[in-house]
Amino acid sequence: MSQSTLAVSAAEEQATVSVTAPASKSVSHRYLIGAALAQGVSTVRHTLESRDLERTRAILCGAGASMETLPESTQAAGAWRVTGMDGKPRGGTAQSPLSCDVEESGTTCRLLTAVLAAGEGEFRIHGAPRMHERPIGELTDALKNLGLTATFEGKPDCPPLVLHAHGLNPAQCGGEVELGMDISSQYFSGLLLAAPMGPAPLSVTLGGQKAVSWPYVGLTLQCLTDYGIRFEVQTRPQAGAAWELLPPGAWRELKAAQPGRLRVTVHPGAYQAGDYTVEGDWSGASYLLAAGALGLRPVRVEGLRTDSLQGDRAMLEILQRMGARMRLTPDSVTVYPSALHGVELDMGDCPDLVPTVAVLAACAQGSTRISNVAHLRFKESDRISAPAQELTKAGVGIDQLSDGMLVHGLAGRGNGKPAFPRLPQGVALSAHNDHRIAMSLALLGLRQPEVKIRDLLDDPMVVRKSFPQFWNIWEHLA
Repeated sequence: MSQSTLAVSAAEEQATVSVTAPASKSVSHRYLIGAALAQGVSTVRHTLESRDLERTRAILCGAGASMETLPESTQAAGAWRVTGMDGKPRGGTAQSPLSCDVEESGTTCRLLTAVLAAGEGEFRIHGAPRMHERPIGELTDALKNLGLTATFEGKPDCPPLVLHAHGLNPAQCGGEVELGMDISSQYFSGLLLAAPMGPAPLSVTLGGQKAVSWPYVGLTLQCLTDYGIRFEVQTRPQAGAAWELLPPGAWRELKAAQPGRLRVTVHPGAYQAGDYTVEGDWSGASYLLAAGALGLRPVRVEGLRTDSLQGDRAMLEILQRMGARMRLTPDSVTVYPSALHGVELDMGDCPDLVPTVAVLAACAQGSTRISNVAHLRFKESDRISAPAQELTKAGVGIDQLSDGMLVHGLAGRGNGKPAFPRLPQGVALSAHNDHRIAMSLALLGLRQPEVKIRDLLDDPMVVRKSFPQFWNIWEHLA
């Protein structure tokens, strides 16, 4: 149904609940990194205040930046005065490396491993036990081609590791490296953020077998643009063909990238200090938008750019394909209670949405296949197994697949089965130490008002990782 013909009753309009999207976690990381690497003083406003961002700020300050909270900061959105380190992260000595504790933040780990490798000194990258199982070898291999040496202390190619940094020199590999995105786009983004600190241009060619989460690279390119870093993007119709230079800004139109067919060349340059504002987060907003479709009242989420480059803006298309009624403005989305149906979804570019979409699929009529997300096995939790385990407790059938899952929706079922997942009395839910699992499971309480999901979870405050104000906002929706 098109927005222009969307039928909305006066009662629905009156019942609509308005909430504000949290700040973008992905953009917050990138813009704080840019300000920290710059020479001079910047302001970065509307940053997400979460555990992950605390880790990024702490490591950047340890490496030479300083950050001061501005009076306009709130618990939900920070405002920072950042004095930059003038483009050269500074580590410790061989006897006393700079401790870089990323805790459970994969974004912090992967982006800053590349950025710190462009600095000088010893940096020890470490975190929570789960982080020490998450591979980073593909990134460190690329950095070694540029002059880095690294020592892995435990499991090969995983943190903890020590970076022995002496800057990155593209001349050591002919000015070009190849880096895949099979597991994470953050390897690619980290290298792009580090590249301006080198003495010569660096071309990064997309390798590997597939490219997951490409839109996050778009956010990185937008950050480089805003901070005054010069780069070119080239594509070609097939591997081995001649490279073709995209016109300035045309990279914004790229919806996906193919291995062997995309190359980004970043030129040396200084990050420019200035005033920056972080946009609203489509990842965090996904739970709120889903609540509009599954709950009893429409939900309007404000503070979202509907022209955003964020990959999780795909939530709009997913909801529309599943039959959700919605209305858009340039900075808000309203989703109305809707009868949903199953679809086939390639979610390689928006994997963070999978736990939420799994719940939507459980409430839909028919089955939903989610594919191209095999790398979800290596997130904060196994994000294929964890949703399957928890939704099974609510009577949902889910088949785990090699690259995703098949969710059998309950809507329209006969044989006395409920049309909405229902949790039996006394059940306990696990967040699997994963913020996105906890927030997606909150959706199960929308049609069971007597059930308080927060009270059933083993660790409801795991949401502090990315959305500390989640439960406060959720009270307005449940």
